[in-house]
Amino acid sequence: MLGQLLFLGIQGTTLTSAEAKLFKKIQPGGYILFSRNVESVEQVRALTDDLRSLTYDDPFISIDNEGGRVWRTSAIGATPPSAEELAQQGTLFQLGWSADLIAQHLHQLGINMNFGPVLDIDHHQASGVQNALRGRCYGTSVNDVLDKAGLVNRRMRALKMLTCGKHFPSCGLAQSDPHHDLPTVDCTLAELQSSDLIPYMSLLPEMNAIMTAHVVFSQIDPDLPATLSPKIINGLLRDIVGFKGIAITDDLDMGAIVNHYGRGNDVKMAIEAGNDMALICHQTDSYELAYQALGEIDYQITDKALKRIHKQKKKLKNPTAFSQKLWDRNNDQILELRAEMGLQDADYSTKTQSPVEEY
Repeated sequence: MLGQLLFLGIQGTTLTSAEAKLFKKIQPGGYILFSRNVESVEQVRALTDDLRSLTYDDPFISIDNEGGRVWRTSAIGATPPSAEELAQQGTLFQLGWSADLIAQHLHQLGINMNFGPVLDIDHHQASGVQNALRGRCYGTSVNDVLDKAGLVNRRMRALKMLTCGKHFPSCGLAQSDPHHDLPTVDCTLAELQSSDLIPYMSLLPEMNAIMTAHVVFSQIDPDLPATLSPKIINGLLRDIVGFKGIAITDDLDMGAIVNHYGRGNDVKMAIEAGNDMALICHQTDSYELAYQALGEIDYQITDKALKRIHKQKKKLKNPTAFSQKLWDRNNDQILELRAEMGLQDADYSTKTQSPVEEY
């Protein structure tokens, strides 16, 4: 059962025999897909069906499909507008329409959880600071993010797509990219509560899951990033905010963690801090080590995590039967939405994305 605490990536477009054997053994609670796993509609659906066949309990099968430049399935279909484009140029109807289309798109692929919406406030939109959030936020104010991300979340959940808000307690304040290094934010808890925490505190009761941030908040815990901090996960997220859903780490292969903490130790620290699932996206040869580390954690901690995971898994929708007609209609409607917003000629491939962000 301890494998349920792992959220793992896959190497390619099909499962290798070694991956299938390992996944059968450790029974991961979830899988995440990236562009490297996407070749065709039929191939993605076959992959997600194969992943389901390996586990006793239905796994979470997730992806980062926010729209805009963070759209892992761009190779097989049209890309919806980004959060920033919808916030600045779209109507509330178009915002909700986009969320519906995203959920329908993912269901056809056999994906049951989207890693979104982003709940971070964009503090650096005009400054050019590269903190990985360019184009991904729903606004520069609390109310914008609260209203627009909240609508997106409710529409996706209404279509039985599980959601995961990110990145708690805030990546919007970071002035560097945690894909590469470990940002530090110098603000007090009171300052967070008066601004960046408001979308989380308001929307978390509606979220299935939350993704924790690889950011050090020096006024709260100067020694550890939020992802590994009991003061922030158990203390702030669980005790103060009262979140009852699943806490999932951001990718532990990011430079912010992998450059500072060893594999196995990072997983153990993350779960002991209050996270329920450790997300490991790329270093597939480290999965056994991560699994072994879970056995070193106190039973009372893992038992609480397993119960929270089980509660959310009961909400999983049975996979939608694939329909080429529905897939084509969904793709046409995404193009229609883009045309309505004057985005039909947008090319996100010109907005370069680092290899680390892409995986």
